[in-house]
Amino acid sequence: MLTLSQSSIKNSQLWNQAGIETLNFDYDQMVASTRENPTWVHFGAGNIFRGFIATLQQTLLNQGKASTGIIAVETYDQEIIEKIYDPYGNLSLLAIMNQDGSLEKKLIGSIGESLVGDPARETNWQRLKAIFCKPSLQMASFTITEKGYGLKNMSGHYLPAVEQDMKTGPKQPQSVMAIITALVYKRFKQGELPIALVSMDNCSHNGEKLYQAVRTIAQEWLENDFVEKAFLEYINNPDRVSFPWSMIDKITPRPAESVKQALNDSGFSSTELICTTKNTYIAPFVNAEKPQYLVIEDQFPNGRMPLEAAGVMFTDRQTVNRVEKMKVCTCLNPLHTALAIFGCLLGYTLIADEMNDQDLKKLVQRIGYDEGMPVVVDPKILDPKDFIKEVIEVRLPNPYIPDTPQRIATDTSQKVGIRFGETIKAYSERSDLDSKTLVYIPLTIAGWCRYVMGLDDEGKAMKLSSDPLLETLQGAISQVRLGEPQSARKSLQSILSNEELFGINLYQIGLGEKIEGYFQEMIAGKGAVRNTLHKYLG
Repeated sequence: MLTLSQSSIKNSQLWNQAGIETLNFDYDQMVASTRENPTWVHFGAGNIFRGFIATLQQTLLNQGKASTGIIAVETYDQEIIEKIYDPYGNLSLLAIMNQDGSLEKKLIGSIGESLVGDPARETNWQRLKAIFCKPSLQMASFTITEKGYGLKNMSGHYLPAVEQDMKTGPKQPQSVMAIITALVYKRFKQGELPIALVSMDNCSHNGEKLYQAVRTIAQEWLENDFVEKAFLEYINNPDRVSFPWSMIDKITPRPAESVKQALNDSGFSSTELICTTKNTYIAPFVNAEKPQYLVIEDQFPNGRMPLEAAGVMFTDRQTVNRVEKMKVCTCLNPLHTALAIFGCLLGYTLIADEMNDQDLKKLVQRIGYDEGMPVVVDPKILDPKDFIKEVIEVRLPNPYIPDTPQRIATDTSQKVGIRFGETIKAYSERSDLDSKTLVYIPLTIAGWCRYVMGLDDEGKAMKLSSDPLLETLQGAISQVRLGEPQSARKSLQSILSNEELFGINLYQIGLGEKIEGYFQEMIAGKGAVRNTLHKYLG
């Protein structure tokens, strides 16, 4: 049986016999070059990184267009490094799941080093600071999820760790954004060395979110005399520190038992499925769909690697914004979230199975085609009609993608403002459109409120996916009772009027009452969610 190790990968013949694509570069030389002259450090060492981003640099290494790999850093869940990176020498295996059921398998060996991004891990922290002092470093990229950039809670107050970091300065930061700001400050002290900080997270205006967070912490540190005024000027100077916007798209679900078995059958044994104490599902392999897109604003003050040779599209900020809005606000993410919400309520455990449910298929078609497409601006480099057609007809129905509504439902409170709020705002701002005519987006928001009750459509308790605002949201609807629609009166007001959630007060544009009405229909009794969907989609 083949196992992931730095010694085993040198026998490429055995790997090829197992149908696994091997490395076409000197791995040991890559590791040495990465350590000596790092060019790329990435924060967020999970599945999307290993299954997509790491493959980009591997393509360049295989083509001889790069000599260094990526340094992977995990700031949230150190078990990822301890249980997945360290035991396997930073190697992994990518299993691409095709619609015909076949697997494309390839070794991923472009990660030259892995670290835990925590000042309490002294050796790792010193190494990270040394990396940020290297003139060769061109880019720090991020897949830390949308909540990773948040400094405040739902009430608008700084999170405790953030507040503490603002008071204590850059020496021992605890929150991820303070950790990043401290490392950038170290680079500033080394001679104002240039760098691009590139958010590759699946959220609107990701580069702006990263910039705002770093700038806010730097401003607080300046006011508390921890840093110089010149540091803030350095962060605000795009010729020294840039925050390019990006749009990323590739489905990398939790590692699946079916894929594990298929890999075992092919002779690959490094397939232990792990769930960390922080509820991260991960394995030495990554299973993913084949389609993938990455569009990045071309703003790199210290130069960049030629990632266009790996399929990355470089363009200007306006085009990135249009592509991102097309995908995040219309053509994929809202559809995913709608399927997640109603999939959980209706007892589904596979996204692909939901696409065989006529009510749910109609729901995503109408959210995308009917309500979303009227406000999409064509970005030109990707055609919205082709993109959404691929999503609805190819990607979501792929039965071999083991993606679950429960996974997609994670952190929904952090997503609804972008995935639905942006379209609602666009309607309210257009003279030729009226937000009051929207049906399917408000229906989904009502479904989310129904989901938060923690009861499925049969009235049985269901486990809710993690969400930083779950306790607050459940508190708001604590008086609501299934089978008692009148108990919902005024219960949603604190949710639907919250501009932090939706980017707009839904009552002020005439949707709050409509959503309340849908919600009351969905709590009428057992089966009310299905009945409500069928009523408006039948």
